[in-house]
Amino acid sequence: MTFWENKRVLVTGGGGFLGRHVVQKLEAHGADPAKIFVPRSKDYDLRTWDGIDRALTDGEPDIVIHLAAVVGGIGANRENPGKFFYENAIMGIQLMEQARLAEVEKFVTIGTVCSYPKFTPVPFHEDDLWNGYPEETNAPYGIAKKALLVQGQAYRQQYGFNSIHLIPVNLYGPYDNFDPASSHVIPALIKKCVDARENGDPFIEVWGTGSASREFIYVEDAAEGIVLGAERYEGEEPINLGVGQEITIRELIELIVELAGYEGELRWDASKPDGQPRRALDTSRARDAFGFSSATPFRDGLVATIGWYEANALASTTEE
Repeated sequence: MTFWENKRVLVTGGGGFLGRHVVQKLEAHGADPAKIFVPRSKDYDLRTWDGIDRALTDGEPDIVIHLAAVVGGIGANRENPGKFFYENAIMGIQLMEQARLAEVEKFVTIGTVCSYPKFTPVPFHEDDLWNGYPEETNAPYGIAKKALLVQGQAYRQQYGFNSIHLIPVNLYGPYDNFDPASSHVIPALIKKCVDARENGDPFIEVWGTGSASREFIYVEDAAEGIVLGAERYEGEEPINLGVGQEITIRELIELIVELAGYEGELRWDASKPDGQPRRALDTSRARDAFGFSSATPFRDGLVATIGWYEANALASTTEE
């Protein structure tokens, strides 16, 4: 009998980019699809006490995996700092409290790499989370998520509540958000390059200087790490989920340009922010605690993501 065979699991955000992959991984690990409950936002407003109460009542979970979040790239964070802080904080805080009151066995919070201080030594180790203020453009979002780490540790101390906190690095992969108003860097760059190729545009404009670095984990690998953590990890300390390698934004877009077959010019707008200067994680704790290591080579993941965009988002736009 597997760990998941008789577990009822509530996955907030289970219909989203990461969530759909987590649901698939749960099923692959032995969870009964009939016992996986995904509260959709049109039916359950998880920013409200009533919406959470109905989700927990209808799902009757043994385990809650809290993926739902209000997210976006640098531009979306700059335009919505209050929204990103309040909605992420209130949703997580109330959900954890009501899960405690409902005597849920285990609560899995998905945090964010944006919680790390702006000038964290690379690679980021979990012990560095409190050694400074996050990068300003995404600090409200990062701090709201980090508050849930404090809440989980406090609930463990006072109530014996089994709460764990996992911190995935930047995600990419099929089903990502390619809306330029709210997307993260990889889908935004893929859309720019592929659309410019299709339109024959002579150049594309890219934010920043290209000097900042990022680490990216393929979404299926992140989903595997979340399911393994939920299954095997029982500790109070946060755990990074990443690959342990960084790439500069300039190197990233040059690779996407190559893989997408775009032959035009790149124009860098240095008046736009780079965001956090460097971002790469120490992934040793996840490996030691529950045996997780990312498996997908970066180039292979990008090829799959570009292919998905061309076959889905781009194709549907063309058909319209």
